[in-house]
Amino acid sequence: MIAARDLEATVARLRTELGLGEPFNDPAVGYFGLRNAVFALGDTFLEVVSPVRSDAAAARLLGRRGGDCGYMVMVQIDDLGGARRRAEALGVRTVFEVSLPDIGEVHLHPADLRGAIMSLSEPNPAESWRWGGPDWEQRAVPDMRLAGVTISVDDPEQVGSRWREIIGGDPHGLRFTADLNEPGLVEIALAAGDGPRAPLEIGGVRLAFSR
Repeated sequence: MIAARDLEATVARLRTELGLGEPFNDPAVGYFGLRNAVFALGDTFLEVVSPVRSDAAAARLLGRRGGDCGYMVMVQIDDLGGARRRAEALGVRTVFEVSLPDIGEVHLHPADLRGAIMSLSEPNPAESWRWGGPDWEQRAVPDMRLAGVTISVDDPEQVGSRWREIIGGDPHGLRFTADLNEPGLVEIALAAGDGPRAPLEIGGVRLAFSR
C-alpha cells in the first residue's frame, strides 16, 4: 500500500504507466481519515491511500517522510487467530481489528514491528476479497500481479524474523534490506506477462518488474 498526498495524480500515473483498470474507492476507509483507490492485479491488489484529516496515521507518516511513501503490507493468511496469539506473545499491539462474515482482519502497530503497518487478513472464502470492491475480478488486469515487497530497516534480520514469526512462515516475495534511516516499504515487485521492463518510481515507491 502506498500513501500519497495527491490521490488523483498518483492514481492517474499508475493507470497510465501500468495500464491498470478502474480502481475501487472504498468509503469505509473514511474511518481512518483516508480516501483510497484499490487496483486489482490478477488475484492481488495495489492500494493507494491519501489522508483527509491531519490526525490520520498516514498524514503523520507523510509528514515524517517528507512526501509520498510506502505505508502498509497486507498479507492473506489461513489462521488469523493463531497469528494474533503469536503477535500478542511478542508484545505487538493491535491497532485495528474487524470480524465480518466474509473476512477477519487485524492491523499491527508499526512501532512494535518496524518497517510498515502489517495487515493480516483471513477472507472467507479464501479467493474472495471484500476490500477489492464489487466485481473486482472483472476489473482486474489479467497479465499482472503483485509478486513481493521490499522493506528497508536498520536490522533486517531481526525485523524480518519477527514478521515471519507472526505470519507463521516465510511468504514468497517478502524481503528485508538494510538501511540505517529505516525508510520502510521501498519497493513493490510486479510480475507482468509481457516480461521485464524498466523500473518506475511512483508514490515514493520503486516498482520493479519481472516475468
